[in-house]
Amino acid sequence: MTGRDALNRDILRLAVPALGALVAEPLFLIVDAALVGHLGVAPLAGLGIAAAVLQTIVGLMVFLAYATTPAVARRFGAGDHTDAVSVGIDGMWLALGIGAVLAVVGYVCAPLLVNAFGAGDEVAAEAAVYLGISMWGLPAMLVVFAATGLLRGMQDTVTPLWISGLGFAANALLNWVFIYGLGWGIAGSAAGTVVAQWGMVAAYVVVVGRLARRHAASLRPRRDGMQGSARLGGWLFLRTVSLRVALLATVAVVTGLGEHELAGWQVVFTLFSTAAFALDALAIAAQALIGKSLGADARPEVLRVLRRTLAWGAWFGLFVGALIGGFSGVIGLLFTGDAGLAALVQPALIVLAVAQPLCGLVFVLDGVLMGAGDGRYLAIVGVLNLVPFVPVLVVIAALHPVGAWGLAWVAVAFFGVYMLARLVGLGWRVRGRAWMSVSA
Repeated sequence: MTGRDALNRDILRLAVPALGALVAEPLFLIVDAALVGHLGVAPLAGLGIAAAVLQTIVGLMVFLAYATTPAVARRFGAGDHTDAVSVGIDGMWLALGIGAVLAVVGYVCAPLLVNAFGAGDEVAAEAAVYLGISMWGLPAMLVVFAATGLLRGMQDTVTPLWISGLGFAANALLNWVFIYGLGWGIAGSAAGTVVAQWGMVAAYVVVVGRLARRHAASLRPRRDGMQGSARLGGWLFLRTVSLRVALLATVAVVTGLGEHELAGWQVVFTLFSTAAFALDALAIAAQALIGKSLGADARPEVLRVLRRTLAWGAWFGLFVGALIGGFSGVIGLLFTGDAGLAALVQPALIVLAVAQPLCGLVFVLDGVLMGAGDGRYLAIVGVLNLVPFVPVLVVIAALHPVGAWGLAWVAVAFFGVYMLARLVGLGWRVRGRAWMSVSA
């Protein structure tokens, strides 16, 4: 087997299970929606509001996995498995602390968060019940993030897949029992998810406990380890905030164009998000392999991983882009059955198709720099990416183009201007060698 074949095998070994675990996460909300939907319109609408709040919080906290992976992987690559496991456990303690604070604050503020959406009394009441109960599952979700990062750093993405799969199955069963068997309604859906989330934590505690015993790692939190995780995590948190700002600003502009344009953007962005799952899995493989190679001080291997994962990202982008472009005329029909909406979204889908190779490169480069622990640069360039993007959105909002062309111009702004800005910023960084010298 050649070195290139071995590297391809390593990428697949990490990326394929990671993809399965990533897909399992949104299935929690899909199951909730399917079961709650049979309770009536008000509970389902309430779930939509609560889910929007929870997804925002959890999305901002995903840095706990991305900060833990490179820290663990560097030590693993250096052959210091004891410290690798210890620093991962420090990340889990940090996640538990952050989660506990968020749970208490979120529970107290749940009614205020729900009222901010301006829903009717019945919908707001359902949302507040679901959100208040779900807040007690936040610490569990954040610990799961950190534990997943630990195992990824140890080059294991299979165990998180198993735990996610079992968690999804338990979530579905518990929700059905609590909602319909015990008659708890929407509260049963939230309670079932919380129990499943803490069950996943229990599974990770068993797995990590075995790792700690095997490598003589400490289970106690260490101040230095937690401070290191918090430092890198803080930069990655800022990077995530910049992404959220870009997404919310785009939705705000599309909302101003009209109801049909907003519905069309949901179709376009759903396809983008679906392709992003596979690219995220590739980025996770890059994180783990880059961190391991840097820990082993194998700079030539780092460059090989960079080139190979970029090639995978570009080729996958071409493949997905060809599929989206080829079916752009019927995708809208598949989503809505509305011929008018299908025609509305087609130009935007073609823009998305053309931009897919670019998106593939961006996701991989993001993972590479995360694997190098280059959180500070990712945070800074994340803010700078908004500089060319926001003015373009302002122009679109001012000109107010509607219909298919209006949606197409929004797609050009997001998939063209914004993603190209990200590619330039990330690509500029990997042209040099400074990113390989950053301490994780």
